[in-house]
Amino acid sequence: KQWYQRRVRGVCRVFRVIRVFKLARRSENLLILLKAVGNTSTELFVLFIMVFMVVLMFGSIMYTVEQTTDTGGKTQFTSIMNGCWWSMITVTTVGYGDMYPRTPLGMVIGTMALSSE
Repeated sequence: KQWYQRRVRGVCRVFRVIRVFKLARRSENLLILLKAVGNTSTELFVLFIMVFMVVLMFGSIMYTVEQTTDTGGKTQFTSIMNGCWWSMITVTTVGYGDMYPRTPLGMVIGTMALSSE
C-alpha cells in the first residue's frame, strides 16, 4: 500500500476515536462516574499505594518462607516477583490456583494475606 493510503486510514481512525468521546460526553452515568473518581483521586491513590505495599510485603515474605523451608525442590515461588504475583491474586481474592504455598507456615501467611484487605 502507498504511504498516503496508510496516512488517510490513520486519520479516519482518529476521527472514530473522537466520535466515541463525543458519545461519552452525553452519557450522564459516565460523567457521574468520572466526577466521583475525580473527587476521590487522593483516596484512590492512597488505596493503590497501600495495596502495592501489602502485595510487596506478602510476596517477599512468602518467597522467603517457601525458599528457606525444605519442600523437596517443589516450590513455585522461584522469585520475589512470583511471590508478588501470588500475593496480588490472593489479596484481590481472584485465586487462580496456579500457585499455592506448600508449607504449613506458608499456609498461615497465605491466610493472613487473604484476610489483610
